Amino acid sequence: MDTSIFDMTLLALCWGCIFQALVLLLVANGVPVIVNKILDKRWAWPIDNGLKMPDQQRLFGDTKTWRGCFFAVLLTTSVSFFIGLNAFTGLLFGLLTMAGDLLASFLKRRRGNAESSHARGLDTVPESLLPIWLLNDHLDISTTEIALIIGLFFLIEEFASPILYRLHIRKRPY
Repeated sequence: MDTSIFDMTLLALCWGCIFQALVLLLVANGVPVIVNKILDKRWAWPIDNGLKMPDQQRLFGDTKTWRGCFFAVLLTTSVSFFIGLNAFTGLLFGLLTMAGDLLASFLKRRRGNAESSHARGLDTVPESLLPIWLLNDHLDISTTEIALIIGLFFLIEEFASPILYRLHIRKRPY
């Protein structure tokens, strides 16, 4: 009987860690969209400052802004405290999520995809894999849980995006 209580506690902790990671991913990725809706073009300075690569495509594009990055990191750091993580973990999580998002944008530009275009998988994997893989010790998650979190985040993004579009929060249904 003691073993089953231990196993249930361990399972609850596992789901708690998965929940924490998903909340941080949703905050880090959702905040720039909401801030853009609220502030429109105000303070929307592109991170790449218009820089074009040799392929004549922008490094990241107009939609990757300092404002979005700043608010994503700030709110991810704040939310981490409320879900039982320390602020430093939240800060790193926010920064790594934004780095993964920039990597995805960079790769999409190199592939010739238009800004804000949909690239299934590429839109979610780098920005979710980077923070949870590099912070797996801080989040106390295993490799299997990392794969589960990435899969859940992908599904949430796929199903939530059309809803957010209908609510006029997102500009595109993906």
